[in-house]
Amino acid sequence: MRARAHLATEHTGNGRTRISTHRSEAPLVLRSTLAAPRYPPWAPRLAGAAHVHLTAGAAGPIGGDHLSLRVDVGAGSALVLQDVLSTLLLPGPRGEQSRTRVDIHVAADATLVWLPEPVIAAKDCNHRTDVHVELDPGARLLLREELLLGRHGEEPGAVDQILRVRLGGRPLHHQHLAIGPEATGWDGPAVTGGHRAIGSILVTDPAWGDRPPPSRPLDGDVALMALTGPAALITAMRPDTLSLRRDLDTALAALHRVVDGAQPRVSARRTPAAISRSSRASITRVRTEASGAVMSVSPPTESLRDGSMETPR
Repeated sequence: MRARAHLATEHTGNGRTRISTHRSEAPLVLRSTLAAPRYPPWAPRLAGAAHVHLTAGAAGPIGGDHLSLRVDVGAGSALVLQDVLSTLLLPGPRGEQSRTRVDIHVAADATLVWLPEPVIAAKDCNHRTDVHVELDPGARLLLREELLLGRHGEEPGAVDQILRVRLGGRPLHHQHLAIGPEATGWDGPAVTGGHRAIGSILVTDPAWGDRPPPSRPLDGDVALMALTGPAALITAMRPDTLSLRRDLDTALAALHRVVDGAQPRVSARRTPAAISRSSRASITRVRTEASGAVMSVSPPTESLRDGSMETPR
């Protein structure tokens, strides 16, 4: 199956956002919806935002499917994009790879809050996801990713997740996660550490200037990492998606407290090394570039296994 969808917004000039392009092909079905919960400190900017849910018009992706979604958030506009249900990755009859490509452009002074539901990697699936985000100077982004490794009682298939974010034409964040039989060490201490649910939230806000919130460990296997941009990355891993979502939401609230000048609650048993441990699940490589400088964050070399599901539609 081949399918494409395109969503675009524009600012109307009266503080509201209008959907200017709204094209869908099953299984990528876009639906305008009522206002969703607001996300501080951007609540005023989201007051007139467009709210859209992506729902599935068919099962999948199934092996061999190629799906493509393009999102253009026009200058000064605001968009909250969510999913109706989790996405279940399924194997195809001939073992072919399924692919999802998402291309996003957020223009100057525009805001995108993208909150997809968890992706579930079923046994024997073979899937690749490429997400490319282009941010103009002054753009705001909140992007959540969650991955569940297999349904109850099964091992996951092969999953390749790639996220590239550029700000003003320069690299801001590059993340590549490989899971499955062909990905050496994916279930080891440097990647998932035996956890079944892993996730992250990436936030960019020009209001931070050149001082993003400082890196620090949070409660459990959760960490807040500052990225040059400015941007902040929250990473977490848990045994199930319910506790993962709870940890990510709590960490996002802690991020806002840091921005407002308050200190987040930090577990006494945590150490600075926990940042590397918390990051091993959803980040295998982070690159940030500013003024020609490149920083690489490598997974830890020592054993940090913590040892510590749910189904979709």
